[in-house]
Amino acid sequence: MFNLGRKNTKKVRGNAPDFSSYEGKIPHHVAIIMDGNGRWANLKGQPRSFGHKAGAENVTRITKHAFYRGVKVVSLYAFSSENWSRPQEEIKGLFALLKDFFAKYIDQVTKEDVKIMVSGDITAFPNDLISIIKTAVSQTSLCKNGVVNIALNYGGRQEIVNAVNQVVLEGLPITEDNISAKLYTSEIGDPELIIRTSGELRLSNFMLFQSAYSEFYFTDVLWPDFDEIEFDKALLDYLGRKRRFGGINEE
Repeated sequence: MFNLGRKNTKKVRGNAPDFSSYEGKIPHHVAIIMDGNGRWANLKGQPRSFGHKAGAENVTRITKHAFYRGVKVVSLYAFSSENWSRPQEEIKGLFALLKDFFAKYIDQVTKEDVKIMVSGDITAFPNDLISIIKTAVSQTSLCKNGVVNIALNYGGRQEIVNAVNQVVLEGLPITEDNISAKLYTSEIGDPELIIRTSGELRLSNFMLFQSAYSEFYFTDVLWPDFDEIEFDKALLDYLGRKRRFGGINEE
């Protein structure tokens, strides 16, 4: 289950892999924990901000490739509710980077008919950043060619608490379906595949409810180096698994 990105290497080196035999099996929703920007920058003798910028630029490349492969929804863990503990200078830099990213990314996704969603509580962000995020969400709300769901000031535990409270306030029974309907991801469903880069083997409070039956793929590759070849490796590994959902797979 916990693959470190070492399988299928020969299949994706050199010529591009053939996905034609996997029609109808490509995961609808892929979520990515984008980790390793700071370490990537340190290895190059650069400040952490250099790594965050490279990581943001990689978002465009990977989301475009995911849609090309047939994925319909890509969720990206961009800023967790725990990231507030980082140095203020780094947080300010991340906000500036997010503002620049949304300003540039909105034109691209609009042209490609891709919808931007946001999971998390952005009310704590600077007003100018909130404004540009809301513009991106609003401007792409009717796009139908795919969804990029960006998790900002997001925490999985708090999401569950908020959902349960909403169910109670509406006087509904506390069931899995009712809780699921109140999550940020209610419109896009649970991810079939969750990828985490940089070698860390944990979810870090990401999509705790939604990941109950997700397949996990962990790779040592740092996020800025996670290219199309690495994405294909993760996809091929997923496609080689048997998903039983608690049952028995009869060969």
